[in-house]
Amino acid sequence: MAKKTIKDIDLNGKRVFVRVDFNVPLDDKGKVSDNTRIVRALPTIKYLIDHNAKVILASHLGNPKTDEDKKRLTMDSVKVELQKVLGKEVKKLDDSVGEVVRSEVSKMKEGDVILLENTRFHKGEKKKDPDYSKELAELADIAVNDAFGTAHRAHASNCGVGEYIPVYAGFLMEKEIDMIGKTLENPERPFVAILGGAKVSSKIGVIENLLPKVDKLLVGGAMIFTFFKAMGYKTGDSLVEEDKIEVAKNILDKAKSINKDIVFPIDVVIADDINENVNTKICSIENIPNGMKGLDIGPDSIKKFKEQLKDAKTVIWNGPMGVFEIDKFAKGTIEVAKSLAELDNAKTIIGGGDSAAAVNKFHLDDKMTHISTGGGASLEYMEGKELPGIAIIEEK
Repeated sequence: MAKKTIKDIDLNGKRVFVRVDFNVPLDDKGKVSDNTRIVRALPTIKYLIDHNAKVILASHLGNPKTDEDKKRLTMDSVKVELQKVLGKEVKKLDDSVGEVVRSEVSKMKEGDVILLENTRFHKGEKKKDPDYSKELAELADIAVNDAFGTAHRAHASNCGVGEYIPVYAGFLMEKEIDMIGKTLENPERPFVAILGGAKVSSKIGVIENLLPKVDKLLVGGAMIFTFFKAMGYKTGDSLVEEDKIEVAKNILDKAKSINKDIVFPIDVVIADDINENVNTKICSIENIPNGMKGLDIGPDSIKKFKEQLKDAKTVIWNGPMGVFEIDKFAKGTIEVAKSLAELDNAKTIIGGGDSAAAVNKFHLDDKMTHISTGGGASLEYMEGKELPGIAIIEEK
């Protein structure tokens, strides 16, 4: 079902509560060290300003638990960065609700921007407390959700407000719905999914949802070893989820029964420890020696994966091929990222989290069609789950 966006409503003079995702990394001096999430919210914020709305921005930052956390995780440095990239004054308040906040909002003129304090300073945020939700909603005439990164969480600022005022999608949210949701419904084929990462357990739902939809499923990362154990291979000291071996067998059986191809690596890079100084070897997947662990896909696997990708018209990628944070075990991830970057006329969607971090690390972000802003959210969306932050948005 299509969702209403900010283009579907008259914004003139309206007070608009905007849930953005300003959960940005801070350096040791408390300054914003990566402003990507702030920059990505700018099209929505600028559109609201240009259409004479009174813009009230809300976000969480980190996971404050102590008074010390609260000092460190205020939105002060976010305000400084936002003003810089927006090129306009932003008034930051010391709370997200209360008399002072209501008073400041009542003085707003069209085109003004207010940034509320970290929503997680209130216990009611994560509990979707109705009183806190209502207080936030009462600040505005309508709400806009542009925070896909928290769309899988039923919190007050992204869901609770929608029980009191109508919610519309911002441009970033609209793009995520279009890119991930609509692609899964109707992909251009061949449609290939690449899944990696450490654990099968975090990807079971995604595999089960994607298997019937894709033409090929490529699997890398440490999760392969649970599958290899299920196939009866020797996995050495590689990471294996013993309690998921049966699940892995069931997935392999299901793939066979619906005639779908799960493509696994044929060789791996092994070492006896995870650090930059270890000696590595290339080993076939069937027989990893005791004391050694697989930490990346090997050169023959890279060739095999590239071959599988070359004709793809739609690719979704979630999860690295190895321990990409360490250069010795990053080659598989780099080469998969490069393969996607080199695809002509293909839609390439990177599902947030570590895959997005890898693509950014190797400076290939501008070569991808879409890089999701939500790791956990994109994973649940790929599982076919209804996300609370999307469900609350008005339907067309």
